Amino acid sequence: MIYEVAEITVKAGQEADFEKGVEQAAPLFLRAKGCYGLSLHRVVESRSTYRLLVKWETVDNHLVDFRGSDDFQEWRRLVGAFFESPPLVTHSSPTARYGAA
Repeated sequence: MIYEVAEITVKAGQEADFEKGVEQAAPLFLRAKGCYGLSLHRVVESRSTYRLLVKWETVDNHLVDFRGSDDFQEWRRLVGAFFESPPLVTHSSPTARYGAA
């Protein structure tokens, strides 16, 4: 299991529209090969910053399968206009789990 973490800074005043766009785009991710789910988190200390967490089976499911798809283009159409700057995207894999995390 791979976790994509995309840190996205949204233009001030467009947070609600961005959140609506992510909600509309969620099915695009969920039908993608190797996608096991996603969640959107708003950073408490910076209300225009979000973290999109997506669970993928492999990094290639994200970088090759999804990013090479028409659904990725639709995702960017739905939310790209709200970006203050390009998202910072990283991938991680779990090395340990403690408690309910």
